[in-house]
Amino acid sequence: MHITASVFINDDEPGLHSDFKKWLEELAPHEPISRYAHNGFETNADAHLKRQIMGREVVVAITGGKLDFGPWEQIFYGEFDGQREKRVLVKVIGE
Repeated sequence: MHITASVFINDDEPGLHSDFKKWLEELAPHEPISRYAHNGFETNADAHLKRQIMGREVVVAITGGKLDFGPWEQIFYGEFDGQREKRVLVKVIGE
């Protein structure tokens, strides 16, 4: 639960993890920090943009007491700033 972190569902495959990092850095590069109006007190504008792209929450069905994923799906936490403590909130809604 922080504005520069993300939670998302995707395939747990090392090549894909690398592709995400490369793609996000191309879309919202950290340097030069002077390109962002947000950067002043902090230099994390790129982290805000990366989080916006990757999302802030996921909804997952639970069937028979287990997460109901497709065969390759997993939940991931994306850390785009790393400068402060974060927390995770899990809510279970339904029967």
